[in-house]
Amino acid sequence: MADTHAHSVRFVRESMLPEQEPPAAERGVVKWMRLNLFANVQNSILTLIALYCIYWLVTSVFPWFANGIWDAPSIRACREILEGQVGGCFAVLSERWNQLLFGFQYPSELYWRPALAFVLLFVAVAPVLFRKVFPAQMLIFSALYPFIAYYLIWGGSILVPILALLGFVAGYIVYARLVTQSFAMGFFGGIVAAFVVWWLTGFVGESSFLALEPVASRNMGGFMLNLMLGTVCVSLSIPFGIALALGRQSSMPIIKWICVIFIEFVRGVPLITLLFVASVVLAYFLPPGANFDLFVRVVIMITMFASAYIAEVIRGALAALPKGQYEAADSLGLDYPQAMRLIILPQALKISIPGIVNVAVGLFKDTTLVSIISMFDLVGMIRGPILASTEWNGVYWELLGFAALLFFVVCFGISKYSQWLEKELATDHR
Repeated sequence: MADTHAHSVRFVRESMLPEQEPPAAERGVVKWMRLNLFANVQNSILTLIALYCIYWLVTSVFPWFANGIWDAPSIRACREILEGQVGGCFAVLSERWNQLLFGFQYPSELYWRPALAFVLLFVAVAPVLFRKVFPAQMLIFSALYPFIAYYLIWGGSILVPILALLGFVAGYIVYARLVTQSFAMGFFGGIVAAFVVWWLTGFVGESSFLALEPVASRNMGGFMLNLMLGTVCVSLSIPFGIALALGRQSSMPIIKWICVIFIEFVRGVPLITLLFVASVVLAYFLPPGANFDLFVRVVIMITMFASAYIAEVIRGALAALPKGQYEAADSLGLDYPQAMRLIILPQALKISIPGIVNVAVGLFKDTTLVSIISMFDLVGMIRGPILASTEWNGVYWELLGFAALLFFVVCFGISKYSQWLEKELATDHR
């Protein structure tokens, strides 16, 4: 048959042709542009309109950046230097840089303390965010970091964070002893033990042992205040949100209705109202002479607000899990805490990563609302002391653009990390 076929055709090639590059229109940038930008008439029109908008935006904004003034004592000096030309007055950023970061009341000679705490923050969160990269021993520093950061930023005697740490240690020891008998007994026993230690250590008078110069919370400000509120509230709201989500699904009616009422009430109240409660109303319920730190009050209210939303995100993830996962835990003989810790919650948290990150990003941006209760965060500093001064009254775009850039960098970083984490945990598709 092969010979018959060879004699029935006019030409049979006996050697391969040399390889050739594809045509210019089918490779490289030309192919990408043809497929993505000019695939058809409609896409071509939209691409040309988008290019014109980008060109108009760049040609309009570039002179403003290029002619920007970075060294001037006031806005009037900037205008004199510009001599009528278009240009930004970025000198306000270089002159008020420290106030934008640390507020206008934090002692300037102590700037190194919050700066050091900010650097150590990356060391503390690195083993938490990237467990496979950094050794597990670094988690010890992560656990100690909140007390170190408090000592650096607020100052005072080192005994204060040490005694606070002792309360957590005592609570953990009691929890570890009792959890083998009952999870509830270990949980509530640990809380009681911690409060007992804190109450007993409260009798320790003021000490100057290894004391740093104390700084009151009302002197905190600038972007440092936004970072502190965002980091603390996000860290606290996730465990509280998990507890609320599990409580809402509890079979015990009292626990369930307490969680339901808390979630529905907090979600139905604006955050501004809670901040006013923390600033004004809560003081009326305190005993006469009691001094409840405003920063702590704000942290409690923002944490409550974010916990309610995170609880609903996690509740949705718990509802999305197949019933077979619960049955698998029962078939293994696991009790409720073991089933939640080993099987249910890891899957639910993996599903709810986008929702939790969405709440975290919104919470971080909502920290700017504290400016309405006279806490001078980054936006409060811009709206208050800086724009109220005669030197820089009228500089809006430069200051608000700088604030937008800082928040964008942080929020974009959180978003990219969540996307990376989703890929790392997507083990079911590998």
